[in-house]
Amino acid sequence: MSEQLHRAAVELWWLPLGAGDTTGCVRVNGRVFESVVAAVGRRPRCDLYHSALVVHLDGVRSVIEMTPVWGNPPVDRGVVGEGPVGLRVLGRSRFFRYEVRCWPGGLIPDEAEAVRSPHVLSRDGHRARRVLTLVPQCPRATWGRDELAAGEMWNSNSLVSWVLQRSGHDLDEVPLPPGGRAPGWDAGRAVAGR
Repeated sequence: MSEQLHRAAVELWWLPLGAGDTTGCVRVNGRVFESVVAAVGRRPRCDLYHSALVVHLDGVRSVIEMTPVWGNPPVDRGVVGEGPVGLRVLGRSRFFRYEVRCWPGGLIPDEAEAVRSPHVLSRDGHRARRVLTLVPQCPRATWGRDELAAGEMWNSNSLVSWVLQRSGHDLDEVPLPPGGRAPGWDAGRAVAGR
């Protein structure tokens, strides 16, 4: 095994929902959503998290995540695909689109707010390369909807769990922060398993 492959890693990052959002909109809407879901499920409310991946391979750190299209600086962010938010028809507007990033040399803007991160899932160079290869192939389902009949909405957690499942990572061993929930995680697993 080469030294570069030996230094390979796949890291999972858990970020509080709304981290980095200066308007507070995402955080408030997330709390409302979780309050309703918790009430319907007759369980306590949880903290919500979204996930991102960092892959180290061949001396390059690549960031994999799903973010809104709007509000980004006009620089190369490693965008490998886009999809609609809310309703497919709304996706014609950049205000209702998300982008999938596989960004060599990239950064997670709200990395400082991450909880119990990074969690190293693998140090296998071949598996790290597989993650990078799979990201551009991920489904482009409508964010916030269950178009793929996976049992829950598609979102950034779905992207991450889909990529990890397809690249052979054991998702049964992935820890969530205590008291936390990652909506969409099981959707990615379900779609990847088909």
